Amino acid sequence: MTTIDPAAVFRQEAAELFEVLEAALLDLGQNPDDRELVDSAFRALHTIKGSGAMFGFDKVASFTHEFETAFERVRKGEIKPTQDLVSVALAAKDFIRALIETPDDTDAIIGEAILADLSRFVSPTEAVEAPVSSPVSALAPVSERRQVGWHLRFEFDSQILRNGSNPLDLLDDLSKLGSCFAMPLTDGIPFLDELVPEDCYLKWDVSLHSDCDKAAIDDVFMFVQDEMTLALEPLFEGESARPVPVLELPDISIVPPEPPQSADEARSAPQAAAAPLPTERRSGEPRRAEDRGIATVRVQAERLDELMDRVGELVIAQARLTQLAASGNDISIKLIAEEIERLASSLRDTTMGARMVPIGSLFGRFRRLVHDLSRDLGKPVEFITIGEDTELDKTMIECLADPLVHLIRNAIDHGIESPSARVAAGKPEQGRIELAAQHCGAQVLVTVKDNGGGLNTARIRAKAEEQGLIAPGASASDQEIHQFLFHPGFSTAQTVSALSGRGVGMDVVKRTIENMRGSIDLSTVPGDGTTVTLRLPLTLAIIEGLLIRVGSGRYIIPLSAVEECVELTAEDERSRSRNFLNVRGNLVPFLRLREILEADGEPDQHQKTIIISTGETRVGLVADQIIGNHQTVIKSLSKLHSDVTIFSGATILGDGTAALILDVVQLVGLAQARSEKQMSEAA
Repeated sequence: MTTIDPAAVFRQEAAELFEVLEAALLDLGQNPDDRELVDSAFRALHTIKGSGAMFGFDKVASFTHEFETAFERVRKGEIKPTQDLVSVALAAKDFIRALIETPDDTDAIIGEAILADLSRFVSPTEAVEAPVSSPVSALAPVSERRQVGWHLRFEFDSQILRNGSNPLDLLDDLSKLGSCFAMPLTDGIPFLDELVPEDCYLKWDVSLHSDCDKAAIDDVFMFVQDEMTLALEPLFEGESARPVPVLELPDISIVPPEPPQSADEARSAPQAAAAPLPTERRSGEPRRAEDRGIATVRVQAERLDELMDRVGELVIAQARLTQLAASGNDISIKLIAEEIERLASSLRDTTMGARMVPIGSLFGRFRRLVHDLSRDLGKPVEFITIGEDTELDKTMIECLADPLVHLIRNAIDHGIESPSARVAAGKPEQGRIELAAQHCGAQVLVTVKDNGGGLNTARIRAKAEEQGLIAPGASASDQEIHQFLFHPGFSTAQTVSALSGRGVGMDVVKRTIENMRGSIDLSTVPGDGTTVTLRLPLTLAIIEGLLIRVGSGRYIIPLSAVEECVELTAEDERSRSRNFLNVRGNLVPFLRLREILEADGEPDQHQKTIIISTGETRVGLVADQIIGNHQTVIKSLSKLHSDVTIFSGATILGDGTAALILDVVQLVGLAQARSEKQMSEAA
């Protein structure tokens, strides 16, 4: 039986709340008047504080409470959140995360400094303004009056009873803080024929005589904050008069208002209790039933990985069963094999769907990165994301994080010019980074685009010549020169800084993307920016492949890279000096896989050419036979085969033998190198 660690549950919940808090704070920097963002940030803070106290993270609860207190004037609308204030609030969020994840390594002095900065920016005042209707306000200034408790007015979502919450239990919890007088407000109750028994129509006016602080009251409503509206005001001495209670509950007095004399009076007579509720605090809009979403269940990522492995083994076993059934004459076995194939295919799609995650969960992480880099480098940058709903395998999402960090940092550090340089070039002072994702067949395209100065091809070439990567004066296209940026240790930065200059980063990007069986396209327009496009498969677990034969060996080509299949003509076969196909008027270089793989025996009489592509580049692969489509469960190669670059993995066929998966990117690069060599020799 698996034991659940409460602290681990809290950390997982807190991680999600940190994302909400960070997103709200970053949006506040752009939209300081948006009250919904302020409420969202406070809801996240309050939940972290309450859950932290519940699970024994006392330092988290204490610091978060101080964070809330310092941010109180923002919530009240007395000050607007500036960029400096948002930056300090983000630092406070980071400190809370550190208190949760590495409490022993977190210095309290840092937290004190952050709170001091928060207090300095919000400049809190001590005076509290009394309600205008108070008879005491004319007798003594606020600073001389003694607070004796709190005055609360609150209204619940009509669905709260159906959700298992009981307002009387909450009133009982309030009474434990001190002497409590509660009056139900009945102006919202409909006539009997319109009344829904499961709905809550009452509002409440409560006087609480207690020396407790506001946080203690917030804790009472901790778990229903999203299902209620709460207005909270200090209760001063002399304001505590309330009607005499007529119904006693434990420590609670509930006083019903005097009923009207008729139905008409019920609709028209004004009631003191029916006064509009103040909007000083609104902890969340009531949620409609249709907005509650579909029920979800948390599943550990390791279990999804294990399930995917089992499905992969099932697909292999199903392929063996299909092959055995095809070799016999038993109709019943063939029918069972077809049914199992259908069920295995459905299970595979369902399992892969469960692993798919919207890429927006990854894109949201980079808003903070852009915010901090923009501040540190003194370059105002607008960050735009497109296609957040595009889904990708969770493993791909995890692998993409580091490459995108490097690309975005380079775009801001190297691509976006300084504000003065942009103004001199006739551009807006604010730069722009665009991060986008979209499906393209069986691939996902992720692009990082900036509107900076573009790549300096001459400087890149000079650096490449300096490092001996290209001979001085050698002919090379701009695209080939730009590829030197992905060479280990290559950098055109004039100085080494904390962000760049050591030549580390872009080579890591290329290596990671190629390990994911993807490719990188890079395009630039001088003076108008650079676009980096990552082409990625949807998943790393199971792919559709094209099974081919070369000699006596069988190989898999990812079907997403296959454009078409054509027959190798006799003329192409006789011409050994040139390796180009004429495909509808376009010359396409091709590779003879028999030569590359050193296949034994004689080639088939009618060889086939599979046209593959990565980006805009097309290459033909000549094979002896095209066997057909094959569901490919990818198995990684061992470390002993790490130097074999033209294979990206292996799979098990239906007869139990292995087939190697060809690396399309490496083969395309090999074909390009050979064709360029032939062209240079011909010239």
